[in-house]
Amino acid sequence: MTSNSGSINPFETAQRQVDIVAKVLNLDAGTTSILKHPKRELTVNFPVRMDDGTYRVYTGYRVQYNMARGPCKGGIRYHPQVSLDEVRALAAWMTWKCAVVNLPYGGAKGGVICDPKHMSKGELERLTRRFASEISPIIGPEMDVPAPDVYTDSQTMAWIMDTYSMERGYSVPGVVTGKPLSIGGSEGRGEATGRGVMYVVREAAKDLHLDVKKATVAIQGFGNAGSVAGNLIQKELGSKIIALSDSRGGIHNPAGLDIAAVEAHKQKTGSVVNFPGSNPVGNEEILTLDCDILVPAALENQITRDNAKGVKAKIVAEAANGPTTPEADDILFANKVTVLPDILANAGGVTVSYFEWVQDLQGYFWEVHDVNTRLEKVMSASYRAVADLAQKHGVHNRTAAYVLAIGRVTEAMRVRGIYP
Repeated sequence: MTSNSGSINPFETAQRQVDIVAKVLNLDAGTTSILKHPKRELTVNFPVRMDDGTYRVYTGYRVQYNMARGPCKGGIRYHPQVSLDEVRALAAWMTWKCAVVNLPYGGAKGGVICDPKHMSKGELERLTRRFASEISPIIGPEMDVPAPDVYTDSQTMAWIMDTYSMERGYSVPGVVTGKPLSIGGSEGRGEATGRGVMYVVREAAKDLHLDVKKATVAIQGFGNAGSVAGNLIQKELGSKIIALSDSRGGIHNPAGLDIAAVEAHKQKTGSVVNFPGSNPVGNEEILTLDCDILVPAALENQITRDNAKGVKAKIVAEAANGPTTPEADDILFANKVTVLPDILANAGGVTVSYFEWVQDLQGYFWEVHDVNTRLEKVMSASYRAVADLAQKHGVHNRTAAYVLAIGRVTEAMRVRGIYP
């Protein structure tokens, strides 16, 4: 979470979203209570040997929120500000995200409180392997399948897969997704989140009769999801990217930015800042720029009651998790801004993670064209289902996405019953 998130508790936000939907679906108090609590939470404190030979104790979490629809699915993040409530909220959102795109998964999330920017590769490997070992009793292809998240990547997943496999005595590629291709990863996984964002932006633009070829786009957060979404929105939709930012600051050029050139600049300098031919723009300022499409792809609680009135975009596509607060949602809805909520907009990543898991279980792998075609089908159908529900209930897209998702989870709970 960032400094401007203030005292907003992400898990309280997640619980409030359940309350809103419970009223729309007329859920009873008992069912609502189940939906507002994680099924299982594991906190681990574990030692890691540092490069200088000393040992340091790290704290990590794995929260499994709901398993009514299948094994849990969710990323592992490494960040100095990881908290149990943040992980709980992200696990809840993963539950709804999997359900909104109709994957046979429940939701989970994990995190370790650490600063990976100040750790060597060896330290990160030892931290990852020990954390994987600590949580190994509750993960597995049939139980809980981790994936990369903030400051973790395919190498992190390879270490987890190897650690878990060594403890089992045989290779278990399906224990994680987002792995390198050489050990059971999927084609198309690296760009899946950004590609999913592009697909739902395209579908929403059709509904709004917005010509994507003339549309202007601002992206807050130029990590994996933001950069891939920007690339594809520029190349495949023909839109003009006018502003980008990362953790160090932002750049703005109303005439348009060449994403490939910006990426090369960031590779060389470590940031988009000072890109030739651009003007500096702040991370908060980027949210209220004059543009047609805004893609918040950074961290939580970026669009709040304080700045929502200033959002000028017609479409806000949430590549990040939880970038908009409930109060901001109401303001954007009143101002006729179409919000493509995180649990829909950034579900491309978990959808292709599901494809990867399926391929691992079958031991049969697809070509990238097959992956992207199936992803497009899932994202387009999910957008349509959410947009139609929003119109039917007269609510904004986030509530509609939650109605769809929580309705599916509730139905699975109802059919299965409560044991014993």
